[in-house]
Amino acid sequence: MNLNIYLRKSVYLMLALALGTLNSCSEEVNENPLVATNVDPSFTITPVAGAMNTYLLTAQPKGVILSQWDLGDGASNGKMNQVISLPDAGTYTITHTAVGAGAAMASSSQQIVVAQTDPAKGNLVQGGNFATAADVAKWTSAQLSPSGAAFWSYGTNGATIHLPGGGAQEGIYQAIDVVKDREYTIDMTISCPSGLDETWFEVYAGTSAPKPGVEYNDNVVMGISTWDGCGTSKFAGRLSAIGCKKNKVTGTVTNVVKFSESGKIYLLIRSGSNKSTNEPITIKKVEFRGK
Repeated sequence: MNLNIYLRKSVYLMLALALGTLNSCSEEVNENPLVATNVDPSFTITPVAGAMNTYLLTAQPKGVILSQWDLGDGASNGKMNQVISLPDAGTYTITHTAVGAGAAMASSSQQIVVAQTDPAKGNLVQGGNFATAADVAKWTSAQLSPSGAAFWSYGTNGATIHLPGGGAQEGIYQAIDVVKDREYTIDMTISCPSGLDETWFEVYAGTSAPKPGVEYNDNVVMGISTWDGCGTSKFAGRLSAIGCKKNKVTGTVTNVVKFSESGKIYLLIRSGSNKSTNEPITIKKVEFRGK
């Protein structure tokens, strides 16, 4: 056989074998190696020694670039080693969503059974779910919109603020007894089915008593402000994770407050908008707890 012909045939044979090998493995090849194909969302739950109803959530780190945690109030970004506190007795479903390369995602869930309520961290808010007439009766209207243009409605889903725009606003509040120099946290679940425009939602913890029809401005703690860049797309979760309004005392985004004197303070929630096209905002599970 001519040497050149032999060499050409040998090359063709090697090419055919190589192509056949590639074809046979095509189902195992990640066509987009920038997107993870198998994100592992598994995690462990470890009680924190010496801290009642406090747990360390530890996500396995391999291939995970971001962890999101949902304690039943909506998912929010967190750490791969996340410490959580569950002050109230009950059964909680903890869901971890692991995010890998290319925004690939996978989720897994576990339950935590909390046998006893932590007496030091009990919720000082009354009627924070707004589910019954008795709940609603614990709150007082700030009467900021006497014409009823802006108003709160109540039901099993919580309390909903309806905002017609034009700067109309309304608030609700209740008195809470606090202890000097003790730290407290404020939080609630909050949701809106679409993004807001020129809207504020603010939470105050002030020592001065609200007056009917007078806009309250004593010690803003937290909130949503579209001017500050939050609430501009639909949201659902804890206000502490969603909000961007800065705490007046610290100048940072935090839901922690403390007071220089023991006695009565006023937890006041108010919201308003300059636009008439915004959908209502709903809250529930309002909490005021000692740290």
